[in-house]
Amino acid sequence: MIQMNWSMSSGKQALLLLFFVLGSISVSAQKSYQDIKNLYPDYNEIILDNSESYDISIENNSLKVIQDNHYEAMILTQNGIISNKESFSYSDLIRLKSYDAYTLLNENGKDKKIKVTQSLEKQSQQSSIFYNDVKERQLIFPNMEPGAVKVYNYQTQFIDPHLLHKFIFGSHMPIQNAALEVKTDKNVVIDYKIFNDPNNTISFSKTEKKGKWVYRWAITESKPIKFEAGAPGYLYQVPHIDFYIKEYKANNKMVPVLGDVAELFNYYKQFVKDLNKTEDPELKALALELTKDKTTEEEKVKSIFYWVKQNIKYIAFENGYEGFIPREASLVFHRKFGDCKDMASIITCMSQYAGIKNVTLAWIGTRSIPYTYKDLATPSVDNHMIAILKKDNDYVFLDGTDKETRYGIPTAFIQGKEVLFSENDQYKIYPVPIVPASENKVKENVNLSISGSKLLGSARMERSGYNRSHILMQIGDASNKERKEMVKSLVLKGNNKFNLIDFKEANLTEKELPYVVDYNFELDSYILNVDKEIYVNLFLDKFFEKATLEKDRVAQFEYEYLTEFSTQYSLKIPEKFSIKYLPKNFELNNDYMNAKFSYVLKNNILSLNIDLSQKKLLLNKPDFEPWNETIKKLKTNYNETIILQEK
Repeated sequence: MIQMNWSMSSGKQALLLLFFVLGSISVSAQKSYQDIKNLYPDYNEIILDNSESYDISIENNSLKVIQDNHYEAMILTQNGIISNKESFSYSDLIRLKSYDAYTLLNENGKDKKIKVTQSLEKQSQQSSIFYNDVKERQLIFPNMEPGAVKVYNYQTQFIDPHLLHKFIFGSHMPIQNAALEVKTDKNVVIDYKIFNDPNNTISFSKTEKKGKWVYRWAITESKPIKFEAGAPGYLYQVPHIDFYIKEYKANNKMVPVLGDVAELFNYYKQFVKDLNKTEDPELKALALELTKDKTTEEEKVKSIFYWVKQNIKYIAFENGYEGFIPREASLVFHRKFGDCKDMASIITCMSQYAGIKNVTLAWIGTRSIPYTYKDLATPSVDNHMIAILKKDNDYVFLDGTDKETRYGIPTAFIQGKEVLFSENDQYKIYPVPIVPASENKVKENVNLSISGSKLLGSARMERSGYNRSHILMQIGDASNKERKEMVKSLVLKGNNKFNLIDFKEANLTEKELPYVVDYNFELDSYILNVDKEIYVNLFLDKFFEKATLEKDRVAQFEYEYLTEFSTQYSLKIPEKFSIKYLPKNFELNNDYMNAKFSYVLKNNILSLNIDLSQKKLLLNKPDFEPWNETIKKLKTNYNETIILQEK
């Protein structure tokens, strides 16, 4: 590829970009449509080429980073014609300089370009604290037909060299060629990490060209990535590279950029060093009022935490460096809304107003990001901010973005991750624990009686921890018929003949108490009467019954949180009936589950007690077979039926 001189005029830059594009066209034209279709008979579309090229230079003792992007995809079938849209992203910190896009057709052996004229800029939806001001350029390609090639090119400039992208070597479609090229001045030092390439399919070369180092990573004939339900995120699975600038030479000195946690922390610190320096009397008065009757530091923090969750609405929005800089607590207070950084800002500020010194801001990555700080000490490891309270030798994680999660446990999406913060003017990394299943308990007592072929029941369900907060977030402000249907789906038992007669909820606003539902129901066509015998299965809930993983599954399987179930079904034995057959009790305890099913008969009441606790949040490939065996054992016992016989 032609090396660009970025001091040239825009016209010359565009001309060189055109040469780059024409060179790419000749590559894609080497194989005919029919050749490619024969190679990929089972696909509607394939990616011919996905390439990125960076030029990193030093101008006026500062780094200049230009990125060129090229993409080609071929339509192979009539069904593929509907895929006439593509898009690319940019932002205030990664500025779009130019782009072009066209459909490439082959007519009588000659390439014909039809320019894209329909283009739309829209706001991108991303769950990140860093890039939510990202804009997305949508392209609509004309004249789609089998054999048509969608081509687009765009150029961006990175305003901040800390924010270099990762490059993904995979897609849900086959890829013929994918490549990342990085050209640097010789006094620029880069480093990189490759993830999810155990077979070393990504080739690497480092060469010298025109006084620059040229690093190149490439892959050919990449098979499509199978994206599966329950996977923890594509970054756990797809081969990719994260590269970053370690240092560069300016004024005869090496200037560090990234490479270790200390440098990343120093980069973050500049965004919060002047935060909340001006006192807001109204906000301070509120903080003191909320904490005036509290005797301990923790009670004070809890009071502030719950006030913020209840009164500050979470809205994710950023613009340029606002993606890094928390807004002033005063502004958040008067606006009554903010993003994750703003929530952390107001929690820490109010805590300081109340005289609490041990609350500080912290950076963290959600579970969609697979890296630790040891793996990769760059902004790619973080996409979230919270506040934390130091409590003796431990920490309480204060995330205001989740309205329902109670004080004392982290939000579910940061379990098992690492948090980065300042302590005694030094950075510290601390692991966020996985909340044990016992904290997320679903407890239920169900009293049952038989009426003909119907099973009648009255029950109480109590849900704690994430099983409380996540359900209440889903139900939200639903009312009347809609709310009844949502509660019905929550307590549904037996079969589709389940009828929820009435229900009553409790502790809706008491975050530290279980969410309670008392309800009455009837279950038709569930009891089987044969001659003088009654057949009934007391497992009205069959936990994890459908959790078997496919044998050919590729991706890991992740649960959002661990759960413990504690259920008692109590069946009143009808008069003139006795128990003819009672299943055996069952116990299981392995790396995945702890389960105990026991039957107890007392005063003509037969009870089935179920205690089942989940142990593992993330299942890896070696876990699949023993996990499936565990589910199989549960299902065998779920199918056990009680037989009652008329005396």
